[in-house]
Amino acid sequence: MSKNSKVLALKYRPQAFKDLIGQDVVAETIINSIKANKVPNAYLFTGIRGIGKTTTARIVAKSLNCLNGIEKLCKENFCDNCEAITNSNHIDVLEMDAASKTGVDDVRDLIEFSRYGPTSSKYKIFIIDEVHMLSKQAFNALLKTLEEPPQYLKFIFATTEIRKIPVTVISRCQRFDLSRIKSSELLNFLKQITANENGKVSEDALKLIVKISEGSVRDALSLLDRGLLSIDQNKELDLKKAQEIFGYFDKSRLIEIFELIIQGDEKKVISEYRKIYDQGIEPKIFINDFLELIYYFKNIEALTLESTNFSLNDGEFSKIKEISNNIDKKTLILFWQFTIRSIEELDIVSNQNLAIEMFLVRLIYLSSIKPIDDKKNDNLSKIIEKKKIVSEIKSKESVNQIKNVTQEKKITNEVQTEIKAEKKFLINSFEQLLDICNQNKEIKLKYELENNVFLVSFEKNRIEISFNDSLEKNFVKDLSLKLYEWTGERWIITFSKIKGDMSVKEKKLNIKNELFKKVENSDLYKEVVKIFPDANLVDVSSSDEKD
Repeated sequence: MSKNSKVLALKYRPQAFKDLIGQDVVAETIINSIKANKVPNAYLFTGIRGIGKTTTARIVAKSLNCLNGIEKLCKENFCDNCEAITNSNHIDVLEMDAASKTGVDDVRDLIEFSRYGPTSSKYKIFIIDEVHMLSKQAFNALLKTLEEPPQYLKFIFATTEIRKIPVTVISRCQRFDLSRIKSSELLNFLKQITANENGKVSEDALKLIVKISEGSVRDALSLLDRGLLSIDQNKELDLKKAQEIFGYFDKSRLIEIFELIIQGDEKKVISEYRKIYDQGIEPKIFINDFLELIYYFKNIEALTLESTNFSLNDGEFSKIKEISNNIDKKTLILFWQFTIRSIEELDIVSNQNLAIEMFLVRLIYLSSIKPIDDKKNDNLSKIIEKKKIVSEIKSKESVNQIKNVTQEKKITNEVQTEIKAEKKFLINSFEQLLDICNQNKEIKLKYELENNVFLVSFEKNRIEISFNDSLEKNFVKDLSLKLYEWTGERWIITFSKIKGDMSVKEKKLNIKNELFKKVENSDLYKEVVKIFPDANLVDVSSSDEKD
């Protein structure tokens, strides 16, 4: 494949430390360690996707095995070793994808291969990409070799999920956290690539690409590649066209909707939103952008145009600053909370578009709350609390209309449980719990408590138990609901490894057995047996009510 036919992400992949952008500290540290001959046994590169983890790993391999030495590293005209590593066919540099080779047998083969020294270079190097995908057994097999490898052997790991790697492995590596690429650096890089490709892209369109890529160079290059392929050779990729291609919309329209919400114009708010929706904008993208806009309104005084990650242009930045002067900060905080809650609702409803429209209507009513003097803070809290309750009820009603039958039934049960919770009992012991089960005719629950549960401890609003194999799988759920219904309080039910006390059934059986033995040893029973040799003791009852 010729270089010109490659996608931009591969065509402009850095081949030397000088080509890396945004990782100057990492590059300088690695070069200094090689110059000082203090090369670690293993490198570990971590960070988000597309910032150069695997690329840096290959550059490190070149730096260790370059025929020209560290002082005269290849930068353009590569030596045989650097060229082979670039083409992934160097005999002493093995690159492995841990996502496809996760087992302990793969690592054992790697360790076996490591016993042989390098053939044509100074170091034998293993590059393991997505190392967090290795199994626990594979990591354990790697530990000893990783800590004390031969002088000629080096490991280079790359991962996006550092938390999934055992601490014992991390401690044996020199860790480098690669940072997101700054917006200004990435913008300048894209401008340079666009010029090299003889493309025509406006600066606003490039800024949109920077925003969407979220600091990932690979994502930015892929988006740029897609944008350049979507237009004719002699045309320019402007912001409007870029928004259509990438599924984003003009922020000025979102600011206009926000202003209409503050003014309370429900009809225009819904109309403007539907225009945006008709363009094919996903509801989740809309609401996430709305959340970002609330942040800008709240913190606009402490922000600069660059710190908004190119989400806004000069006019939008000034417009937000102007509108924010007429909005109470407390209202913006409430807007933020409602928006977060509405994001969760999108995963529940079948028609996300309806949920967004109801969300905008709720914000209009919420914005009608007027700020009150500090002396009346208590009243403000009460008003806000009432407003929250009303909004939640409206939200539940709207969501119920579009939920499936199972979800409707679940919410109905929850409401009924809330109503029943008004009738309260005091439950201070396990025996009282059994009595209340009996009073409320919860026979199944009482049976489980008496026969299959072993009490470990009973405290206020907390029960710790162990159980046998016959316990119903829904027992904890059923008991929790009933306890809340009876007491009006939440109870925590935990399982313990401790055996616990005997079950109620076992206790009764023991008492019965003791009573049988007591009667069998009594003089009265012995006299009866003498008179009636065939007599059998069938049952015993005590005249003591407590027994």
